[in-house]
This record gives sequence, structure tokens and C-alpha cells, in this order.
Amino acid sequence: MASHEVKDAFFQALEHLEGSITAAASHVGVNRNTAYGWARAAGIRGRGKPGASRGHPGRGQYEQLRAEGVSRTVAAARVGVHIKTASDWDRGVRHVRRARVYPDGRRVDYNTGMTTVADAPSVSALDAVLHRRYLTVAERETIADLHRAGVSLRAIGRALGRPASTIKREIDNRSVAGHYRAYVAHRGWARSRARPKQAKLLAPGRLREYVQARLLLRWSPQQISNTLIEEFPEERSMRVSTETIYQALYLQARGGLKREVAAALRTGRTRRKPHRDPQARSARFVDEMVMISARPPTIEDRAVPGHWEGDLIVGTGGSSAIVTLVERSTRYVMLGHLPGGHTAEEVRDVLARLIGSLPQHLRGSLTWDQGAEMARHKQFTIATGVPVYFCDPHSPWQRGSNENTNGLLRQYFPKGTDLGVYSPEDLEHVAQELNGRPRKTLDWKNPAQRLRDLLITD
Repeated sequence: MASHEVKDAFFQALEHLEGSITAAASHVGVNRNTAYGWARAAGIRGRGKPGASRGHPGRGQYEQLRAEGVSRTVAAARVGVHIKTASDWDRGVRHVRRARVYPDGRRVDYNTGMTTVADAPSVSALDAVLHRRYLTVAERETIADLHRAGVSLRAIGRALGRPASTIKREIDNRSVAGHYRAYVAHRGWARSRARPKQAKLLAPGRLREYVQARLLLRWSPQQISNTLIEEFPEERSMRVSTETIYQALYLQARGGLKREVAAALRTGRTRRKPHRDPQARSARFVDEMVMISARPPTIEDRAVPGHWEGDLIVGTGGSSAIVTLVERSTRYVMLGHLPGGHTAEEVRDVLARLIGSLPQHLRGSLTWDQGAEMARHKQFTIATGVPVYFCDPHSPWQRGSNENTNGLLRQYFPKGTDLGVYSPEDLEHVAQELNGRPRKTLDWKNPAQRLRDLLITD
């Protein structure tokens, strides 16, 4: 028996023996290592002994739900898998040896981002894993037979349950010298699915150097992507999407951008994770508070400058802290030094000094959470003339600009850091860096520019 006949016989046996590569190799009388090589080239992973369970325990339940017409999102939630995992199941994508293997034989390596295609996978193997949206060999044979018989495109489409446009594209694109042949078309389709190109940020050059330089300045991927458009409007080569940068950091972190992960992402994580519910916070003082619901609408819509959001970031052991203030309209940041503690009196004095350094028209209001450090808020208001509004319990999004800024500051002052070792000059340097970063919400201008415009105008 010829080698290609043995190979086809192996794949046929693999289907009948429930995916056991060893059993299929023994059945056709070939070496097990040879059989595993054929299976890997075709993107097939062995399923162990016939009858043995494999993969995720909820896979069978998921496939049953999908067959019953349940949506992907609902089915994934019921069996407890991520929506991306469910999408891979639907498309027949396998995860083997640090790579994603697609039904058409493409293999995308996690480390390099390179895409390769299996060498001439057998027709039976391709058919065994094709997603339903792809034409199968049997369907292509039907198209060839009916087309030769002179059947119309619409009639062929009705026979296969496919749109006539699909049949037309298939015949137009896969015919050779005016003749449509099923197996030639199928092999051509498998080859055309390959996209063997290197990931954009793995290639050395100006774009990669630009991205790396901005990551070291703690710019976010979104800031980098949009600033490239502003700085290089005519150079299409200097374009990279936000997601491409994240992919380079998360999926290809073993490669060229590994050392930039901690510097580029404020969380310092090398993989994505879902957001968790914030910890509960409770009121710690009894002085009468003015709640955020009483805050005037002119503050809410950010149309009028001079309204601030504030909070503390606390150092290791709670012995040191930094006051953070963010102006709601311009996102301008000011930092206050608390090297020895953060009692209500100390916070009151630092806040009064920071707010007192501003022009009168930029002293509108202050929004804070219900932390104990604001127990002297009435004294602060008397000293500065600035009213304080308090957020509802467990509602940090009510001062979202400040929460976002505190996340940025953790790139400079990680949790567990003794904040008392930093000087006021260090804090001023950090504030200047933050105020120099372009912001999407400011049409990619920076807070320093927006505040300067306000000061010049007034």
C-alpha cells in the first residue's frame, strides 16, 4: 500500500476509534511516532483510549445546549467557561503545545506570533473538524457535479442550503482554466487560509522603538495608538491598534516586549483578569455631610472648571500617605505630601495648602469618599471656602477621575511601598509627568495644556 494510502487509512481509522492515535496507528500497522506526526501536522490532538473522557467536563453539555439553539453567551455561562473558550469550541480551534490550531490547519504560535499551515493535511482530517460555515469536500463535489450538469447557481445553493452568492464566489475563485474541480478547490482553499506573517511589534523598526519608548514613560496602549495618528498622519506604517499592543504585552510577553510589561501596565499583570467588586467602605465620622446627590448640575457635567475630586493612597503599614487631587474638567493632578501619617488634622492642613495655591476661580468644590481622614471637612471648608461633597458608600465611580488617577500613581508608588521616603520634589515630578500625558477625554491634549489655557483665558 502506498504511503499516502496508509495515511488516509490512518485518518479514517482515527475517526472510527474515537480519536485514539495509538489505536489507529496499530490498526493500520504504522509506527506510533509517525502517526503522531501526521496528527500534529493536521492539527489533531489525541483523545487517549477509546471511551475515555477528554477536555473540559462541561464541553458535552455546552455542545448539547448549542444544538438546542441556546446562544453562545448563555451556554458558556451555564457550563462556567469564558466566552472566548466557547468561541474556540464553536470554531473547532484546539490549544496544543503553546499554540492555537485552526480547523484549516493553521497553527499560531503563542511565543512568536507566527502562523504556519500544515503540509497537505488529508481531506478526511480537514472534513472531520470543519466549522459548519465552511464548505466541505462533499459540498464541493456536489457543486462540481451540478455545475457540470448545467444547474443554475440558485438551484445549487438550494440543494446545499447555501446562498447563491456563496456558490458563485466558490466557482469564480476556485476554478482552474475555466474548470471547477472539487479536490483542487478544497486544497486551494486550505492553502489560502494561511497568513504566515510576523506579529507587527515583533519586527524591529521605528514603530516598535516608538511603542517601547512610550511604554517606558508609562503611557497606556490607547494613548500610544492615538498619538501615533497625531504625530504621523501620512505614514501608514506608523500605525498600531490598542489591541495589538496589548497582544504583544499579554500573549507574546515571553518575547521582545516582556521587560516592558510591568512598566507599561499600571497593574503590572502579564495576563488579563476580570474586574472584581470593590471592597466595602463605611462612614467613620459623625459630622454632618453634604452628599453628592446635592452637588449642583454645573459640577456634574464638567462644564465649569475648578471642581476637584480627592483621595489618599496609603503606604505600607498605613504609616505614610499621599493626597491626590484631580480637577474634573482638565484632569489636572496635584499631590500632597504626608510622610508621617494621615490623621484628619494632617489631611486638612495639606488640602488647605494645595487648594490655597490655586486662583480663586479654580476653588469650586471638592468631592471625597467617606474616609475617616475627612473628619475635619468643616474646618477645611471654613479655611478655604470650598464645599465638600461626599460620595455614597461603596461607590468609587462617583469620583472616577480620581480613582483612575490613583491607578496611574500606583505605577510610580506600588502597593506596599513606604511613601515616607519620597520628598515633595519627587511628588511634583510625578505630577508633572501625569499632567504631560495625552488623554483621550481631552481629544489627546494633556491636562497641563488645558489648565494653562484656562489660566491664560481668565
